[in-house]
Amino acid sequence: QVQLVESGGGLVQPGGSLRLSCAASRFTFSSYAMIWYRQAPGKERELVASISAAGSSTNYADSVKGRFTISRDNAKNTVYLQMNSLKPEDTAVYYCHARRLQYNYWGQGTQVTVSS
Repeated sequence: QVQLVESGGGLVQPGGSLRLSCAASRFTFSSYAMIWYRQAPGKERELVASISAAGSSTNYADSVKGRFTISRDNAKNTVYLQMNSLKPEDTAVYYCHARRLQYNYWGQGTQVTVSS
């Protein structure tokens, strides 16, 4: 069974940093684009950052450009989201998503809370 397991969330003060990880298993990770989404309470899920299968192309939501960096290690079947200069509005559950053609897989999410 396909698995995507996020980790690295937690409570951090404004201006702090966190690094999220998403470990993939039981599918050909290197063939899939990987995307980080987030969903805050009472809001729709939004795309945060994406990276192509080979890692050569990345895209970011305007709200996180210059603060977040997505990367992947295909040898470790893992995608990362480095989050710097965190703001209270970054508080959300962050989800890892794998996409290729008609195939879509989701992780269970990890909570990120930015608060003093």
